[in-house]
Amino acid sequence: MNKKLTVIFLSTSAIATNAHAADNDAHKLEDIVVISTGIKQSTAKSAKPVTVLTGDQLRMKTGTTIGDTLKNELGITSQSFGAGVGSPVIRGQSGPRVRVMQNSLGNNDVSSLSPDHANGVEPILAERIEVLRGPSTLLYGNGAIGGVVNVIDNRIPEQVPDKLLGGAGEQRYDSATNETSSAVKLEGGKSGVAYHVDGFYRDQGNTHIGGSAIDEDAARSIDSSLNIVNNPNGLIDNSKARSRGGSVGISKIGDAGLVGVSINSLEKNYGIPPDGSGGAPVTIDLNQTKYDFKGQLNRPFALAEKLRIKFGYTDYKHVEMDNGTPATTFLNKSYESRVELEHKPIGLLNGVMGFQSVNSQFSAIGAEALVPRTDLNSYGLFDVESFKIGDVTYELGARGEWQTITPENGNSLTYKPLSGSASALWDITDQHQVSLAFTHSQRAPQIQELFSNGVHEATHSYELGNAGLNKELSNNLDLGYRYNADWMAAELNLFHNWVNDYIYQQRTGSLFNEDAEAFEDVCSGTCIPVLESRQAAATFKGFEAKTVFPLMENRYGAVDLTLFGDYTRGTFEQGGNVPRMPPLRYGLQLSYEKNDWSTNARLTRGEAQNHAGEHDSNTPGYLLLDLGAQYRLASFGGSEMLLFAKGKNMLNENIRNSTSYLRNFAPEPGRSAEIGIRVSY
Repeated sequence: MNKKLTVIFLSTSAIATNAHAADNDAHKLEDIVVISTGIKQSTAKSAKPVTVLTGDQLRMKTGTTIGDTLKNELGITSQSFGAGVGSPVIRGQSGPRVRVMQNSLGNNDVSSLSPDHANGVEPILAERIEVLRGPSTLLYGNGAIGGVVNVIDNRIPEQVPDKLLGGAGEQRYDSATNETSSAVKLEGGKSGVAYHVDGFYRDQGNTHIGGSAIDEDAARSIDSSLNIVNNPNGLIDNSKARSRGGSVGISKIGDAGLVGVSINSLEKNYGIPPDGSGGAPVTIDLNQTKYDFKGQLNRPFALAEKLRIKFGYTDYKHVEMDNGTPATTFLNKSYESRVELEHKPIGLLNGVMGFQSVNSQFSAIGAEALVPRTDLNSYGLFDVESFKIGDVTYELGARGEWQTITPENGNSLTYKPLSGSASALWDITDQHQVSLAFTHSQRAPQIQELFSNGVHEATHSYELGNAGLNKELSNNLDLGYRYNADWMAAELNLFHNWVNDYIYQQRTGSLFNEDAEAFEDVCSGTCIPVLESRQAAATFKGFEAKTVFPLMENRYGAVDLTLFGDYTRGTFEQGGNVPRMPPLRYGLQLSYEKNDWSTNARLTRGEAQNHAGEHDSNTPGYLLLDLGAQYRLASFGGSEMLLFAKGKNMLNENIRNSTSYLRNFAPEPGRSAEIGIRVSY
């Protein structure tokens, strides 16, 4: 492994372009990232690592889930759980350590509680996706040591469009799942009033793969009692999915500020890939309704530049169905509010301070309910400031929270997580920049980590919580280097994260006998593995690297060569490996662009994950070849048309995802073609 790392570092030497720059355009003018703090800054000049997807780049990378959309970004993978589920994994962290938001408010579904729970964010409707790390994450919560994913869809407009009626329509087809997806949005405004309407529909069949669905040897190494009677080839059974939803929003906008509201509805039904034992199929029926309010006052009083108020109410429900019969119902009613004050410059300081509260009522109902009805109340204060001295830009952040978790018929648990962060970026020259960031983060344990106790058919396991868990305490160091010249653009990020009392789910090696309702080391009845919440000191370290070489730029077009790689290693201080870590990845991309036409070929090598963790299975290496092309038609009638096509996994590899709980039962999709058209007007 050390030799492989050396090769990657040498081959990518001074590595990586701006983390969000288009893969095929090293000389593109810097994007301006508008973070929800209201502070505008170039990402190339920001001390915090950040990834931004927008415009045509987002259209080409949009997948069926947020994890699927971001999985090829440096340092990011997807915790896949069949075609209907995919949560982002950032530097090996997932679940509650990666906060997913919509328009800077928490999505407040239950996707962070379990890997089989789908995220309520729909990427096909996104206009922009931001991935934040460093001090800015403290604006949204403690414990997001992986980062924050903010999906912006403009459902509450902040500007009045220049015409009364505009919008876009999009249609896609993907052969891997025979998926058809449609999306439409209408936007417009006049006389200080703006509106937004959107909707989508997606229908997916069973996922086609490049081999057998179940790795029988690996599956039996975890569960020796597993009796596999059905192992389809070329297809994952019960992986169909169907979803639909939409939003309506309206705003009143003027010189003094704005006020707006929106309502959003989402319905999703998806299957959980089976373990081959012939049991009843498990499906999940999800329904979510969100009501959002946004208000902003411009220069409301002395020293205040903007005052923002946001409020969201989420009514979430999903039902786990065994062979069409409701088994467990998960309910979450959540209220989230934010008050942000962007102050005018105070000396050298520019920044945002504010207050955030989240109040949730969570319950699981049914014979297989894993956790008790629980009330969660969280209140936080935060402040993020930046200033520049000479050639160095500094950013400081702090956040304190008070959280209570009150289970039904149980004692309340109180936590007071405190977090802080500092970063600096030194513009050595116009070509060389060095950044350094340190973050101390504390995270309170979540409901399922504390109180789970029961069979969870979707994860094929018995989940056991631990009410005695302490706060996680993490200290993360992030060192970055950027180089930008005519002949090359490069970036290298190194990180090292020390975590005390790291909370994780570990397979214990024992089994739960469902017939006898007892834990056993050797089981002859109907048995499933046991997943237990544990806590131990852990260390995470790794890198992200990228280099872009312009090979040609003339009247025939522009050709760029991109080299990239990322790596995360997670170990426990007492010995052993943190489970479900991504493998070393590296590869190259060749891109061509001329006028309104662009195309690329991307080859990724994923090494074998031989550090799977105790009682977990290793995953083999793979080669992933993806192709992409897009063509923008000339404008006509005030509208634009974008045609795009993708060839995915062209080598038809049967890829096992090391971050997935279902790696042995549901590989990644096989060879497929995706085509789409988007019309904007």
